[in-house]
Amino acid sequence: QVQLVESGGGLVQPGGSLRLSCAASGFFFSSYAMRWYRQALGKERELVAVITSAGGSTNYADSVKGRFTISRDNAKNTVYLQMNSLKPEDTAVYYCNAYVFLHNYWGQGTQVTVSS
Repeated sequence: QVQLVESGGGLVQPGGSLRLSCAASGFFFSSYAMRWYRQALGKERELVAVITSAGGSTNYADSVKGRFTISRDNAKNTVYLQMNSLKPEDTAVYYCNAYVFLHNYWGQGTQVTVSS
């Protein structure tokens, strides 16, 4: 079955960096676009970044443009989110997402906390 497993979250100071990873299995990874979402406490889940199946095109939420970079390694069935210049407002649970077989799949999420 489809599985998405995120890792790489943690506590970081403002201005710092983190790299999130999402290991995928159970589907033909290189055929599907992948997305990162985040959900802050008390707020709705929001789309952060998306990457096409071959990695040739990416798109970002305005709030993270120029600071975050989504990438993928299809040989490793893994999608990444490099987060630089982190701000307290980036604090959230970050989720990996794939829309496969007409169904939305989510990982368990990884907590990112930006605080001094």
